[in-house]
Amino acid sequence: MNRLKVLFAFALCASLMLTDPHAAPARQGPPEQPDMTVDAAARKEVVENLLKRLNEAYIFPETAAKMERAVRERLDRGEYDKLTSAKQFAEKLTADLQEVSRDKHLRVRYSHQPIPERAGGPRQPSAEEREQFRREMSRINYGFQKVERLPGNIGYVDFRGFYDPEGGAETVASVFNFLANTDAIIFDLRKNGGGDPAMVALICSYLFGAEPVHLNSLHWRDGKGERVEEFWTHREVKGKRYTGKDVYVLTSGRTFSGAEEFSYNLKNLKRATLVGETTGGGANPGGGNRLSKHFGAFIPTGRAVSPVTKTNWEGTGVEPDVKVPADQALTTAQLIALRKAAERTTDEELKRALQREIETLQKETSQAQSKR
Repeated sequence: MNRLKVLFAFALCASLMLTDPHAAPARQGPPEQPDMTVDAAARKEVVENLLKRLNEAYIFPETAAKMERAVRERLDRGEYDKLTSAKQFAEKLTADLQEVSRDKHLRVRYSHQPIPERAGGPRQPSAEEREQFRREMSRINYGFQKVERLPGNIGYVDFRGFYDPEGGAETVASVFNFLANTDAIIFDLRKNGGGDPAMVALICSYLFGAEPVHLNSLHWRDGKGERVEEFWTHREVKGKRYTGKDVYVLTSGRTFSGAEEFSYNLKNLKRATLVGETTGGGANPGGGNRLSKHFGAFIPTGRAVSPVTKTNWEGTGVEPDVKVPADQALTTAQLIALRKAAERTTDEELKRALQREIETLQKETSQAQSKR
């Protein structure tokens, strides 16, 4: 699969999630758009195309059959007959499908802007589209919101999405080069909705040695049965590796899909300490499907399988090692890192400096909590 092509779709069609089959739909939902009226014929077209695609492609065929039965029973009871709002119809179908599947990736989306048909199947992006994609990825800095060195020599990375490992490779290298001399790194994924598992693998590669480590596998349903795609760390990276030092990952209920995989990988491989809240619980990647002129669906066609646990985080989320409210996760991780650094050092001057940082952070935390 041409990764530029699928990621281009991810960047341009995020509102509908007619996207990269590896990518996660944004948890916060698409931008607000005008509603429109749907009649019985429009509803029938959407439902029939939806059920057809579920039976053809959904990763669990038995669950697809159960969803079809449930939707048809609702049709027979007339539950959709009075739904004339396109937005409400999409929301109702999503809720009905998730009630059976418990799959948080599975969604029906309404688009006020017509969804183009793709005659002849997937196509390669044009030169203009490639350039537009490059500009968009550059504009969002490949998901990196902030990179800094915190007091006590702790690295901090505010990372909002796992985008384009090819175009973003230099940016990833620069992040690790900048933080190479820190004593610990905190990855903040509290607002990260996921993305490309190849980007997950690239970033994880900097946290291990040159010997490849098996991180995750995706099991895909296709016409011939099940296809397995494995993700390993890289033997070579463009920047400085970050090994032998502590890593912390901040999580929240908004941490989803690829961001959960990153957290799950590092937790199971005992490479990071997770701090915060249990993540969203979406482990089934998939792709976008056009159902009609104004409706599409994100249908999971794969499932993640960890080489360590032999399962994934679907429906359960990833449990943090240190459970605290999301808004307290950064301070909590900082304090853990500073205390460990103070315990390890034999330099008394450095120990006193670290202790002052700990006391300052504790005081700021107490003052913030007293104002709530």
